[in-house]
Amino acid sequence: MDPVVALLGILGGLAVGVVSPGPSFLMIARSSVSVSRQAGLAASVGMGLGGVLFAGLALFGLHSLLTQFAWLYAGLKIVGGLYLLWMAYRLWRGASVPLTVTADGPTAPTGLWRAFTLGFVTQISNPKTAVVYGSIFAALLPAEPSNWLLLALPPSVFVVEAGWYAIVAVAFSAEQPRAAYLRSKDWVDRVAAAAMGGLGLRLVADAAPQG
Repeated sequence: MDPVVALLGILGGLAVGVVSPGPSFLMIARSSVSVSRQAGLAASVGMGLGGVLFAGLALFGLHSLLTQFAWLYAGLKIVGGLYLLWMAYRLWRGASVPLTVTADGPTAPTGLWRAFTLGFVTQISNPKTAVVYGSIFAALLPAEPSNWLLLALPPSVFVVEAGWYAIVAVAFSAEQPRAAYLRSKDWVDRVAAAAMGGLGLRLVADAAPQG
């Protein structure tokens, strides 16, 4: 396979997965609308680096590893599901806590480093993302990839992941979405917590042995 075609195919496949709504989208949207645009962008960088980590693992045969060791994939599902449940609990518990609003928008005790870390951990805690990366790389990466393809993949993956979530951060941190959120913070946070908790429960349930 031509390296250029392989690169475009891999990035195209990843882009389809990235834009699909999931826990990462929920986290970026809420960080941007409830904290600040800067927090959303910092979390986007964390998402991008998490994608680079998955890309690196995929290059070393992540898909084959998860296929051969079913217990490892099940363990990743449980860990990821519990993490999402923990996030859902914190979000639900803080739903009724008001935000302090300044001239620049709402503020919260969340620094950029914390937002970055949250984005990175949210990305790497999703085992389905690992499978997506592993599957796409296994299907489209040439058996003997050229050196320039190996060098181009990590930064290209970062651009796809961080770029999309940066768009989400900018969109949700605009004045109108932010004002709408502040008017309905209580129920919006609880709906987001319920959705995130549902995803977490599904991951844990999927990891349970099938009778």
